[in-house]
Amino acid sequence: MINLILLVGLFYVMYRITAGMGLFNTTTNNNGVTNVTPYDIELNLLTLSSLVIKADGYIKNQEQDFVREYFVNKYGKDRANATFKTFNTLIKNRDIAAHRVCYFLLHKTTYAERIDIVQFLFQVAMSDGYISYNETIKIEEIAGFLRVYHDDYEKIRVYYYIKEKQLPKPPNAYKILNLETTATDAEVKKAYRSLVKQYHPDKLIDENDYTKKNAEEKFRSVQQAYEYIQKERGF
Repeated sequence: MINLILLVGLFYVMYRITAGMGLFNTTTNNNGVTNVTPYDIELNLLTLSSLVIKADGYIKNQEQDFVREYFVNKYGKDRANATFKTFNTLIKNRDIAAHRVCYFLLHKTTYAERIDIVQFLFQVAMSDGYISYNETIKIEEIAGFLRVYHDDYEKIRVYYYIKEKQLPKPPNAYKILNLETTATDAEVKKAYRSLVKQYHPDKLIDENDYTKKNAEEKFRSVQQAYEYIQKERGF
């Protein structure tokens, strides 16, 4: 019975592709409310951006705000809200397989559009002022699943790394880590580990909202300061 269901599903997918319908569709119910399904382009794009946002192990408000503004501008407020609602309901708390998301996009997008997706993901990563190593690794992985040629990926990466270097940098990176500029690499790493342990959100679950908010802001500033020094020194 299960095999029969899978076979019917496979025929349905093949039918939509060969008929030029694609795997993605957004519907509107009788009340005029936009419904977004797991097969819509915008939902899959939001899913990929969430992978990049979470690549560092925590979620940054600047990156979330950038994605929401992008979706509102590109798809309109109603459709963007429907996309985020579906994402929060069906996908947010699940383990996401990037290759599955990219497989869907491969059947709906042109190569030029997949280039745009990679550029968008770099914009997401850069929206907080920094493109971290983990974010770069995640975007490179996604670009591979999207079958973007390595040379094209490298051109995009270099372009956004140059733009990222032109952004304002934290003037007090060493001060945030309670260090002097003469600190050794080992001292920088030690200070970073200590502060991350102190301010990590998971350590403050039982604290009040005010304390947690301040700790989260401190945690982000410590992360950004460390990434800046890390890139500056090349370790």
